[in-house]
Amino acid sequence: MASNGVKLKHGTRPPWVGLAAAVWVQMAAGNAYTFPLYSPALKAVLGYDQRQIAMLGVANDIGENFGIVAGVLCNSLPPWLVLLVGAAFCFLGFGTLWLAVSKTVLGMPYWLLWIALAIGTNSNAWFVTAVLVTNMRNFPLRRGVVAGLLKGYVGLSAALFTQIFSGVLHHSPTDLLLLLAVGLPLVCLATMYYVRPCTPATGAGGEEEDSMQDGHFAFAQLASVVLGAYLVGTTVLGNVVRLPDAASYALFSVTVVLLLAPLAIPVKMTLFKKKKPSVIVEEPAVEVEEPLLIPSDELQAGDEDSDEKVHVLLAEGEGAVVKRKRRPRRGEDFEFTEALVKADFWLLWVGYFIGVGTGVTVLNNLAQIGSAAGIVDTTVLLSLFGLGNFLGRLGGGAITEKFVRSMLVVPRPIWMAVTQVVLAAAYLCLAYALGPGVVYTCAAVIGVCYGAQFAVMIPTTSELFGLKNFGLFYNLMSIANPLGAVLFSEELAGRLYDEEAERQRLPGHGPHACVGPECFRVTFVVLAGCCALGTAVSLILSARIRPVYRALYSGGSFRLPNSAQQH
Repeated sequence: MASNGVKLKHGTRPPWVGLAAAVWVQMAAGNAYTFPLYSPALKAVLGYDQRQIAMLGVANDIGENFGIVAGVLCNSLPPWLVLLVGAAFCFLGFGTLWLAVSKTVLGMPYWLLWIALAIGTNSNAWFVTAVLVTNMRNFPLRRGVVAGLLKGYVGLSAALFTQIFSGVLHHSPTDLLLLLAVGLPLVCLATMYYVRPCTPATGAGGEEEDSMQDGHFAFAQLASVVLGAYLVGTTVLGNVVRLPDAASYALFSVTVVLLLAPLAIPVKMTLFKKKKPSVIVEEPAVEVEEPLLIPSDELQAGDEDSDEKVHVLLAEGEGAVVKRKRRPRRGEDFEFTEALVKADFWLLWVGYFIGVGTGVTVLNNLAQIGSAAGIVDTTVLLSLFGLGNFLGRLGGGAITEKFVRSMLVVPRPIWMAVTQVVLAAAYLCLAYALGPGVVYTCAAVIGVCYGAQFAVMIPTTSELFGLKNFGLFYNLMSIANPLGAVLFSEELAGRLYDEEAERQRLPGHGPHACVGPECFRVTFVVLAGCCALGTAVSLILSARIRPVYRALYSGGSFRLPNSAQQH
């Protein structure tokens, strides 16, 4: 939108280059998913028990999701500066962990490593806030697709880091931490120039432009699916067949090419650019109400009382047109305090809290769950969870977008309820049928449902509370993730695991090892019960906001509020 009399032309500074650069940033923003890869090294090298590892997992989640500061500053700082802060945190946090695991510095206290891990993963909050807020505003009519695509790449990063860890780094947690500390900041420094606000793609070009955008997004989604399948395939291959170094490097080269695939969209638009007249967006005329009319016979020159009458009448006139500020309606821009008093905000938060809180419990304890089931190499589990997480985010964004624009106008939180029913079933399977095959299958299924929570929450938040303060509201919702990790992962799963390990005291398995379904049975039953509650909450929210979606998506097309066009 133009402001202060400035005219903007649609088509200037197209946002597709920024979307392609955001893919790389989002892959870097998945560094929190590497915790299962180096947590066994923390346990072995530093002698921690499972509850201490679970508490480090809480630090991992708190850092990743505590983005309130980033959410507040993203409205006043340029995206490149937000990314720069994230790169600095990444270097500082993971650099400290590398010093401890490599034994470069001995005797680091536990509390220092906890803080270092929280700082390192807090880089994700800055990375994601910068690219997600920028691209949601650049593509305001494709919020579900953009959220699903970008968050999908974050989920897919688990499979990417697993491929790098298994093939290129030869299962070295020390080298992995060094990569996180140095390599990821370099990636962000190389791409941060291209992540910037552009002219929003608001469909001003008509059906032809909309069709072109749909095609571009379909290509980006297809490229991400191919990348996901390739990453999982190469990871499984590396676990079945011992590959030489040259083959591992060649496979990783193909990964890099697939990561560059979204860049083909702006390249194609540049090479095959259609010449068409620019569309000038004019500011709407502002209607100004005149003050009350003053009879001319009262404004005689030299009359001392006339000036006083003019001021009085002008003041009355101004008072006559001043209107009391009304509260925003759903879909418009909310302020912080206005959103916090809405029941919709807390229903969405609770439903999201249960979905991601139970899912992150499985993620943080994935290595131990696999070991309890008798799986020796648990890296494949992380790769499967990562692929499922990616498909849940990507598919969740695309599916909810399709159904919300259909004649039924299905509210997005319906899908949060559906996935939590599936989560409950998966947790019960793990509780009573723990085995290698069940764990492999459930890891992928839980990953899909876990990823879908993000794909639902992000566009729903923007649709209910607007884009103006979206960065803040998104990060307020994200606090649910670390709180769920504290409650479900540390207090529930970690405590029960250590109690069972103490009871078993298995010879040859170390002092904190636990084997068998009893290690997590009670935990999974409790998680299943929580998901039943989350299903009910999500259904209540869907019923409340269905009229909102009918208003926003009447006729199958999104009616963009005027406030959203300002960004």
